[in-house]
Amino acid sequence: MSASVVASFRLARRFDEVGFSDIVKVRNRVMELLARGETVYRFEGGEPYRNTPEHIKQAVTSALTENKTRYAPSSGISELRHAIAYKLQEKNNIDASHEDVIVVNGGMQGLFAAFQAVVNPEDDVLIFSPYWTPIKDLVAQCGGRSVLVPTEEARSEGMRETLVRYATDRTRAIYFNTPTNPSGVVFTRAEAKEVAHFAIDRNLIVIADEAYEDIVYEGEHVSIASLPGMFERTITCFTLSKSYAMTGWRIGYAVAAEPWMTGLAKAVLYSSNGVSTPTQWAALSAFTTESDFLDASRAEYRQRRDVLVAGLNELGLTCGPPAGAFYVFPDVTSIDSDSRKAAEILLTNAQVATVPGVVFGPQGEGRVRFSFSTSMEMIEGGLESMRRNL
Repeated sequence: MSASVVASFRLARRFDEVGFSDIVKVRNRVMELLARGETVYRFEGGEPYRNTPEHIKQAVTSALTENKTRYAPSSGISELRHAIAYKLQEKNNIDASHEDVIVVNGGMQGLFAAFQAVVNPEDDVLIFSPYWTPIKDLVAQCGGRSVLVPTEEARSEGMRETLVRYATDRTRAIYFNTPTNPSGVVFTRAEAKEVAHFAIDRNLIVIADEAYEDIVYEGEHVSIASLPGMFERTITCFTLSKSYAMTGWRIGYAVAAEPWMTGLAKAVLYSSNGVSTPTQWAALSAFTTESDFLDASRAEYRQRRDVLVAGLNELGLTCGPPAGAFYVFPDVTSIDSDSRKAAEILLTNAQVATVPGVVFGPQGEGRVRFSFSTSMEMIEGGLESMRRNL
């Protein structure tokens, strides 16, 4: 094969800075160990441990029986979009109509479409860090640049003052995730207002990620799009994955005004051309069926959180109870200051699988992420293994 042919066999340049998830690499390592018959106490995942509620599963069965299997509008079936708009108004205080809603294939497609709709090559995006790992790659695929804003610094020195220090003349957008993955921080209403005022002053767009909106233990969940002057400059992405244990169903939704909705619609149209029709009818059941699933889940997570936090602190892996989501992000420098090495020691010596903090940005170094979305037996077994082997 000639040199010129080899040179032409090259991926498009927009993928140069786009990588694969380190969390997937950790999961693959765990699967290898399990395949060899080894015991692994699994805290690396980001998936609800509960099963999808029965009424949602029954709804998809009914949709199949009733032959609701044909193409749906690429923005989503009307009934679901109306139900989502009602939920946004009543629960999130976002004054949205069904025309402001688009149904997407999980939170990831919503975020992908949002960044595609907003970010131009060489634009800067402000990201509170530590951050959910795919965000930097979503920005990179647009040709943009991620500017990391340390969350601890912003909360201690002032959100607005900190954003001023990190903003540039190329800043285009802010990624605002609350409750946060991996730290479990829930930004307060006052903090959200500071971010909103900064965005308005600088004429910036906010891409809000509210995947964990229903998993809040302390404080309140505030949708930044509900604040004055913010709906028109915010794209908010939601998913049913965490709230209703529907990770494998791949369904979520985004809400935005124009011109952002046109961008979202184009990104969805020319990627997946919509979401599975029976799945949308199942999602409708999630919004329209009375259930204690969300409250019960929150109580179960709180119990697991408290047991894990107490156990980790007893071991000298200091951490406070997260206000939201289902992750604990302890300091592991007593094991090793390099979080990758610390995670490897935990896995090798104690058979405890975690995610190195550094994969969530340099502000995560010295920590690892534990998920407490697992059984109490797994949590207690992992803690006991660490007591014996660390």
